[in-house]
Amino acid sequence: MTTVSIIGASGYTGGELLRLLLDHPHVEVQQATSERSAGKFVHTTHPNLRKRTQLKYVSRDSLEPCDVLFLCLPHGVSMDSVPNLREKASVIIDLSADYRLNNPQDYPKWYSHEHMHPDLLGEFVYGIPELHREAIKTGGFISGAGCTATTAILGLYPLFRAGVVDLALPTVIESKVGSSGAGGESGPGSHHPERSGVIRSFKPTGHRHSAEIIQECAFNGNVPQVALSVTSVESVRGIVTTSHVFLKDRLTDKDLWRIYRPAYKDEPFMRLVKESSGLHRYPEPKILAGTNYCDVGFEIDELSGTPRVVVIAALDNLMKGASGMGVQAMNVRCGFPETAGLGFPGLHPV
Repeated sequence: MTTVSIIGASGYTGGELLRLLLDHPHVEVQQATSERSAGKFVHTTHPNLRKRTQLKYVSRDSLEPCDVLFLCLPHGVSMDSVPNLREKASVIIDLSADYRLNNPQDYPKWYSHEHMHPDLLGEFVYGIPELHREAIKTGGFISGAGCTATTAILGLYPLFRAGVVDLALPTVIESKVGSSGAGGESGPGSHHPERSGVIRSFKPTGHRHSAEIIQECAFNGNVPQVALSVTSVESVRGIVTTSHVFLKDRLTDKDLWRIYRPAYKDEPFMRLVKESSGLHRYPEPKILAGTNYCDVGFEIDELSGTPRVVVIAALDNLMKGASGMGVQAMNVRCGFPETAGLGFPGLHPV
């Protein structure tokens, strides 16, 4: 069995990792760290795991060597931790934002600070398997992708790869996100009287996930323009991203199917959702809760005078947007079946 440990396991992404890995057929959860909860059972912070495990949290100082090490630390903390953890595991999967961008000059622009270890950036693989599967297979360091960025990228990259987007115009992206995307730490925005019923513009410009979208949708030296806005809505899990893409030329539905179907037909967690009628004819995050699927759909603007396609993508931000994709990347890296531990199909109704 492959041994796996989790640093910072008491948060939401750590809890999802525990839920997935405890049922994984090829791994054994060796340790889970939490400085505040050291010595307590993991079910004290993740009550859904009662009677699933007797594992207790340990402090990070007690971390033993393992095969795969997941980092679920706050943004900015992983950055200086990675160099000291290399001796603990041959594979490190960091679910923070600290190693997502390839260019060290992007960190001051999007994160307002210099990168502390720019020499390590080239050793990290951006951990979306649908884009970087071959590199993940041999990577020692894997960076999880941002949840909002993942939704947008998986919806858009087939179009950019096909070279049909008019790069002279921005791709306008609007993401609506649930509250768990902000993590488990409480704050004024998560206080129930303030959060309940909300549809609040969270980051209308300058969202840091823009950098990941630009990075991953650039092909052959052609860098896209991205105009991303993010809105908080009253749900716990889920993201739905609506992207307005202006094309070089008008395309038909058949043209778009010829682009999207080859891109995703062999991907176990990508589903094209485009029905002519019915309630669920477009991607919807509610039915994806707890799953590792990303649903993508598209619709051509037939009435306006511009060659525009609207791309809709949805996923569970804690799963395909974080822990689920981390496990998927681990499966690829370790040679396990890519779907191992990730078979939950979701619930309906829920």
